[in-house]
Amino acid sequence: MTLLEIKQKLRSLETIGFELPNGELVPKHFHVTEVGKINKLFIDCGGTIRNEEVINFQLWNANDYDHRLHPEKLLSIIELSESKLNINENLPVEVEYQGDTIGKYNLDFDGKHFLLTSTYTDCLAKDNCGIPEKALKPKVKLSELQKTTTCCSPDSGCC
Repeated sequence: MTLLEIKQKLRSLETIGFELPNGELVPKHFHVTEVGKINKLFIDCGGTIRNEEVINFQLWNANDYDHRLHPEKLLSIIELSESKLNINENLPVEVEYQGDTIGKYNLDFDGKHFLLTSTYTDCLAKDNCGIPEKALKPKVKLSELQKTTTCCSPDSGCC
């Protein structure tokens, strides 16, 4: 989701909820401790220089059960960050949340909650980094595997 999409959703909500990939909700007393712009300049394994820019939200739980972040408050935090950090609202948003370690998530929306969706690593230069196509694991449906017969039984001594 882009920051623009998040702002549009927040304008129609009475409460904010974030749901983890396992279906659990982030506790209602969470805080958004950071709204930032992250620039990542890197070189991939194929030698291509890349530049990524994303907006980052950091969610944090405190033992502050008396306060809840309301949509209009988060909107004001976002608007302040846009003006102070020169943030482009068309950039994608990623979310950091503390689990066993800090997890980094993409964001989606189901009509009620913002969904923290899993992120994955990938090779960005598959055609240029030198990994042969045959080294990549083929996708196989177990239901389509045929049972093979061997020429000898395990106790025949031929193996």
